[in-house]
Amino acid sequence: MAKGYWIAHVKIRDPQAYPAYVAAAKPAFEKYGARFLARGGDHASMEGDLGERHVVIEFETKQQALDCYNSPEYQIAAKIRQSCADGHLVIVEGL
Repeated sequence: MAKGYWIAHVKIRDPQAYPAYVAAAKPAFEKYGARFLARGGDHASMEGDLGERHVVIEFETKQQALDCYNSPEYQIAAKIRQSCADGHLVIVEGL
């Protein structure tokens, strides 16, 4: 079965509030077996501007990735993130 991935590009508007999102999201990520492949770090923007923070998270399946995003645990965290950052997030199926 193909793995599922979250690919996120984030521009943080309130760096003081963002750690609250990270803490709130942790239970959902643990529950659904998230494995961070990239989380911030140095990057080179080759085309377009998608923010300063780039995240790739692997899940065992695309369904797990979707379930994590739609979970009550993550939806609490998402509201915090949306209050302090702008972002783009896609969930894709791996090969």
